[in-house]
Amino acid sequence: MSNSIRQLARRALILIASAAAASVLVFGFMSVLPGDPAEIALGVNATPDAVASLRAEFGTDRPLYVQYFDWADGLLRWDFGKSYVSETAVGPQIADRLAVTAWLVGAAILVALLIAIPLGTLSALRHRRFTGLVVSGLSQLGIAVPAFVMGIALIFVFAIKLGLVPSGGWTPPTEPGKFLSQLVLPALSLGLIQGAMLTRYVRSAILEVLREDYMRTARAKGASSMRTLFRHGLRNASIPVVTVLGLHMTTLLIGSVVIERVFVIPGLGSLLLDAVANRDLLVVQGVVMLLVIAALTINFVVDVLYVVLDPRLRGS
Repeated sequence: MSNSIRQLARRALILIASAAAASVLVFGFMSVLPGDPAEIALGVNATPDAVASLRAEFGTDRPLYVQYFDWADGLLRWDFGKSYVSETAVGPQIADRLAVTAWLVGAAILVALLIAIPLGTLSALRHRRFTGLVVSGLSQLGIAVPAFVMGIALIFVFAIKLGLVPSGGWTPPTEPGKFLSQLVLPALSLGLIQGAMLTRYVRSAILEVLREDYMRTARAKGASSMRTLFRHGLRNASIPVVTVLGLHMTTLLIGSVVIERVFVIPGLGSLLLDAVANRDLLVVQGVVMLLVIAALTINFVVDVLYVVLDPRLRGS
């Protein structure tokens, strides 16, 4: 078995083990939170018999380890149980909201890459010139601005003052025009901030590559800095950037919780905050576990990209 296959197999096992450990932690944390779902659902005037009956219906009267294994078994079948509040299946709710959040996060990543790659490269190639200093200063300013503040500013300028796009709401992709007009501001709110952060890492990675001996040798043979970079340097510079991009994708998933509230988008973030407000712990448990699995999967994909980008990891 080649070295790369062994590494990927090992990382796949680590992914599975980490997901299993995370499920125990998430379930355990939700179990120790104060408040009985049955008492919350019935209200303060509920009789003990009614509470006991509802506990039996919810299954919360069983031992914790039995509840955990039932829940974990359901996760493997995309069955998160039934909501304590609405008594509807949690899985379809999460699936619907996940599709919305996926569009938002995907668009934000695209915005971040379109900003970071050209500006980071420009800042590295002109790091001792005025242009490079301007790009570095703008990226530092972007890092300092929270995503929700950026969202509010974009709403004020482009929705209220200029009236170019809606200030919020969500329309399915089946109506492309309205869908894109409502997606642009929240995607920019997340993407501009992440793009500013990623620009710094792209700049650092390219500067490090430009100082390598093989880059100096290529330039000494008469090749321009730009041609040398695109032909020999970008692949090596992409390895640390991929690591940071994986971390930023996880950050975008978490950051979308706030942005969805700002722009009234019915995604995972809105579902999570509503469930917390209503003490619907089974929904909270399912959404948190899904976010954890998404973060672990992103890390696994980054490990796979290492093998693709670095030929040294593909040796026997």
